[in-house]
Amino acid sequence: MTLLNGSVIPLQNPYGEDKVHEACGLFGVIDTSKERFSAYEPVKAMENMRERGNGLGAGFAVYGLYPEHRDEYALHVMYLDREAKDRAENLIGKYLEVSHAEEIPTDDRVQVVDPPIMWRYFATPKKSLLKDMDGDEYLRETVMRINTAVGGAFVFSSGKDMGVFKGVGYPEDLADYFMLRDYRGYMWLGHTRFPTNTPGWWGGAHPFNILDWSVVHNGELSSYGANRRYLEMFGYKCTMKTDTEVMAYTFDLLARRQKLPLDIVAKILAPPLWMEVDQMPGEERRLYTALRQCYGSLLMNGPFTVIVAHHGEMIGLTDRLKLRPLSAAVKGSRVYMASEEAAIRVLCRDPERIWRPKGGEPVVGRIKALEVVREVAV
Repeated sequence: MTLLNGSVIPLQNPYGEDKVHEACGLFGVIDTSKERFSAYEPVKAMENMRERGNGLGAGFAVYGLYPEHRDEYALHVMYLDREAKDRAENLIGKYLEVSHAEEIPTDDRVQVVDPPIMWRYFATPKKSLLKDMDGDEYLRETVMRINTAVGGAFVFSSGKDMGVFKGVGYPEDLADYFMLRDYRGYMWLGHTRFPTNTPGWWGGAHPFNILDWSVVHNGELSSYGANRRYLEMFGYKCTMKTDTEVMAYTFDLLARRQKLPLDIVAKILAPPLWMEVDQMPGEERRLYTALRQCYGSLLMNGPFTVIVAHHGEMIGLTDRLKLRPLSAAVKGSRVYMASEEAAIRVLCRDPERIWRPKGGEPVVGRIKALEVVREVAV
């Protein structure tokens, strides 16, 4: 809070706007040598961007989290009540072999608002039901069943050797609540939220996840309806009614199920304008035209920046006009991405290289290699 003409105003929204269009803070870091490290860095970076949120949502995703269960899916599930937990566990037991289940450890001394019941399950598909289906696709269908058939239950993390921790509060508060400093991983995402079109509640916080894919997002998609309808043709159930959920499912569909390379995925989500396509050389023009004809309903229209993670890779992407900020940096084996350069420099004061990627052009940090697609250094 601060004083202006004798009046107390909130620092997060000093003009009382109903929307703060450039808010939400994003951060991602990957160690390309796959060395695991603590939550200290991502939490410190998110603290540096505290003013980008208003305490109505924050969270983290960490990869390399459960090496002792690396071959099992780790389901993190929110329950609104015990009855929902009983119903969901009946469904989980029907479709999955659970080797271990426990309540997600939390520090109850940390003050958070109305937390749900949260459990995690380490599980594999039942072989008698799996048949010829791919394990990831079987698990995706199981997650959709739980999220739609069980009222009051939501699977918010479902990958292997990774986990999402999120809720209502500021990032540092959620980090303390989930005791994230006890965890280690080789890649971390962080998010602080300033809700605009959807309410601030535990299930609506970021990151959003399906299987291996986790997304943190700043912006809003005016194409949400078209994007959602397209995804539902492929069996995705958008139960959270938020554009970030659509973004996570889109990466899963295009990169995992359809096996498209990430530079092609970026061209689908944030393509150039038609006037630019018309001026391209023949082969390039034919490629962009074909992608727009096949995947026009997955064009993400509106201002956005996303940082997306899956095992071995971290991707940063903005809309084609770059209406939301993104900075990237490299130092040794670490690749950093954030909505503010200051969040990177608070951890890495002398990066070997720091730049702001061009709109619609992805930055990809990979294990044991760094690829910057059509980079533009600043």
